[in-house]
Parts: sequence; C-alpha cells; structure tokens
Amino acid sequence: MPIIPALCKAKSALAWARASALCLNFNCMLILIPISRNLISFIRGTSTCCRGPWGRQLDKNLKFHKLVAYGIAVNATIHIVAHFFNLERYHWSQSEEAEGLLAALSKLGNTPNESYLNPVRTFPANTTTELLRTIAGVTGLVISLALVLIMTSSTEFIRQVSYELFWYTHHVFIVFFLSLAIHGTGRIVRGQTQDSLSLHNVTFCRDRYAEWQTAAQCPVPQFSGKEPSVISHPSGVLELHMKKRGFKMAPGQYILMQCPAISSLEWHPFTLTSAPQEDFFSVHIRAAGDWTAALLEAFGAEGQALQEPWSLPRLAVDGPFGAALTDVFHYPVSVCIAAGIGVTPFAALLKSIWYKCSEAQTPLKLSKVWKNH
Repeated sequence: MPIIPALCKAKSALAWARASALCLNFNCMLILIPISRNLISFIRGTSTCCRGPWGRQLDKNLKFHKLVAYGIAVNATIHIVAHFFNLERYHWSQSEEAEGLLAALSKLGNTPNESYLNPVRTFPANTTTELLRTIAGVTGLVISLALVLIMTSSTEFIRQVSYELFWYTHHVFIVFFLSLAIHGTGRIVRGQTQDSLSLHNVTFCRDRYAEWQTAAQCPVPQFSGKEPSVISHPSGVLELHMKKRGFKMAPGQYILMQCPAISSLEWHPFTLTSAPQEDFFSVHIRAAGDWTAALLEAFGAEGQALQEPWSLPRLAVDGPFGAALTDVFHYPVSVCIAAGIGVTPFAALLKSIWYKCSEAQTPLKLSKVWKNH
C-alpha cells in the first residue's frame, strides 16, 4: 500500500493528538508548583499534615519536577507525531483519489456560506507551508524549540560544565508558556457547532453526504470559525455577513472592526445593518479612505475577483456598542426620520420591524416608508 493512503488510514491520530494535548496542559500546570519555593515553605509551615515524615516528601520537589518534565516530553512527541499523520490525511483527502465522506468533508468551504473543516485547501499545497501560516503552526514550532532547548540544557553534563547556561536557558519557559497560551486559538482542528449538531442527524447523514444539500435531515454541516460571507455592491460598497456566536445586538448599535492583514493597530467603527432576529450580523462598508479601500481590495470587491471563502483575511470584532433604537417599539405611534449616515442604523430597524410584522399575533404595523434621492 502506498505510504500516503496508509497514513490516511490512521483515523485515530486525532484522538491521540487531543489526548496528548490534554496531558500536556495538565503537566504544564503541575511543573511550576514543585519549584515554587515560597509556596512549599508556606505549605510546610501552615499545614499539620506536612510535618514529620510527610514533610520530607516536600524535599523531593526537584525529583517530581523532573518526572513531570519527562511526561511533557513524551506527550509533546506523541502530539507532534499524531498531527503529522493528521496533516497527511488532510492533504491526501484533497486529491482526486480521495472519495466518500472524507472527500465530501474536505470540499466544504469551497462555496459561500460554508465553513471549511480541512485546513489544507488544495492538493498541490505544501503542508509545511500551510502549517506555518497558522497561529497553531508557528506557536507549535516555538514551543517545540523552547522545549528542546530547555531539556537539552538540563542534562547533568551541561549543568556541571556551565551552570549559567542551564540557568539562563531555563528562563525560556516564559516564551514556552506564552506560546502555549495562544497555541489553541489557531483552530486547525475544528469542531462542529452546537447549532449545526442540533440540525444535522450525524448517524443518519454520515453515509448520505450526497444528499446534504437536499435532504431536510441533512443540512450542510457548519464548523466553528465561520468565515465571513462577502457581497459586493456598486459604488464601492462591501457587505460582510459574520456568523453570530454569543453575539447579542439591537438595531442602531455599532461594532469596532480590525483586519490584522491591513493593520494590527487600527480599529474602525461600523454600524450594524442586520436585524437581531437574523442568525448573522452584517455591516456595509464604503471605500472612503486608505483602510476601507484596502479592505475592499483584500475581500475582492469593486469589480475584482471575489476571494475563496477559506482564503479571506481574518477579522476581529469588538462590541456591540451604542444606544439601541428599540424605543420606537414602546409607543403606539412612532415616526422615524433618517437622513445621511442615519440611513444605516435605520436599515437594521426596518429589518427588525419586518421580522416583527411577520410574527403571528403581532399588533405592530408599518404604514409608509418614504425614500428620497
């Protein structure tokens, strides 16, 4: 059997990677405790159970520290090797030889309003290059290098020859823990969202992947880390739809948005144009400056070729902020007048009114909407 298909048969590699990651997190939490001298002195002096024979166990703190370090090394090796198998499986599943459920899951994200599962989007792509483009890949490399440096300089030979080398390289643990804290935010391995799981009958649909678009019991599965949906309008206007995830809003509010691909320091306010009843929140952005023009270019708007959903730049959102326009629902008759920039929050209000009017037994009534150019 060829080596790549053979590697792709290792379906349990993900479980090995996840299990070793949990062990790594637990051991990394433990490893600092036995070298906290003040904590050990506090326990020795205040706890009655740590006096006499039991107190002598606290003198073996360095031995315990070394045992935990060995556990970290073993689990880190398992984690790295397991993800090597995972990446090869991801890569092979984009080939023409892949078929069945594996191929169907890998093709998710090639059309709008779909979230991808496979981080390797094309078969010719180099897995090492794709990995180093992600937060998890870069931080994983930094963690591995820091761990190798710390453990090799901790040998008895190094400590006898140059204790200073051992001492200073051990302080690389600061880089190790900082990288470890953000390692999991890359989401290379994505989980299916709870909303998608409640709609998607996994047992029934896993063998009916050809019917995901048509069968009511088998909607297209959605995964965490939803990419924004892009709609290009005339006159240099870009509409972005982003999936809600613990996001609550009201008509008239705004968000602050950042695009690290353009600037990691700039945050720009945009009024929300979607209704609270929708399962996404949206903004309309017009090219009115350097930053907004760069954003439209990055998302392929204004006559340019639209980007693939999986290749869209990452966005950061903070909010929502501002006062809501929900006071209009508290009166028997409300008159709303919007002009200029006020048209944007008014669009969200009109959408919300439409949803309320569509509900059964709703006394709300909209009389007229005037539009003047």
